[in-house]
Amino acid sequence: MSRITPFLWFDGQVEEAVEYYLSIFPRASLTSIKRNGPGGPHPDGAVVVAQFRLCDQPFVALNGGSHFSFSPALSLFVECDSQEESDRLFDALAAEGKTLSCGWVTDKLGVTWQIVPPGMLELTMGDDAERSGRAMAAMMNQIRLNVAEVRAAYDGDSA
Repeated sequence: MSRITPFLWFDGQVEEAVEYYLSIFPRASLTSIKRNGPGGPHPDGAVVVAQFRLCDQPFVALNGGSHFSFSPALSLFVECDSQEESDRLFDALAAEGKTLSCGWVTDKLGVTWQIVPPGMLELTMGDDAERSGRAMAAMMNQIRLNVAEVRAAYDGDSA
């Protein structure tokens, strides 16, 4: 069976990125790391490629140079198990990064993430257009997503 694995291109920050992500995400591990040897494109011992897992999802990271950079046009969507986990991940990624809106945050390395508490998609994309519309409007006014506030809007509560 085919699998899709995010492949992240960095400009010399692979080792920093992997350590950073492993410290933030659950069920995270370094799977392999390839360091440059004599005569390679990077200084001896520098990380060229690393494979790692975050929340059991495989990733590959390459020190490819300054040719490309990240953009919010592609983000990594993280559906969390709890509001607390969502808040913790959002705050950790935003600490040295930049918050956007609707649970989006660009971390200190330029990677954009969508950090979503459980139930948010069902509230904002449900079959009841009026209720989902209220939920979507509430979500659009948030930086870090709060599912209880969006649920209240969905239910028509003014609280």
